[in-house]
Amino acid sequence: MESEQIRLLLIAKLPECEIAVEGGDGKYLVTVIGQVFEGLNAVKRQQSVYKILNEHIVSGAIHAVTMRLMTDSESKAI
Repeated sequence: MESEQIRLLLIAKLPECEIAVEGGDGKYLVTVIGQVFEGLNAVKRQQSVYKILNEHIVSGAIHAVTMRLMTDSESKAI
């Protein structure tokens, strides 16, 4: 699975977010910035992304995902 395919999957479910996916060979870094994460702890944020990608993780197309998940204000504070 290509990183652009993963990005498009995430955009379809999180259209209001800024999304970047890097990597290949089953290992990816996913960065998602958006207000959808407001009020959610790190685990809940990850669960929301895993829910979108789970079918591809189970199939083996995605082996490892590192996530950077932030609200707009959190991303500006970096």
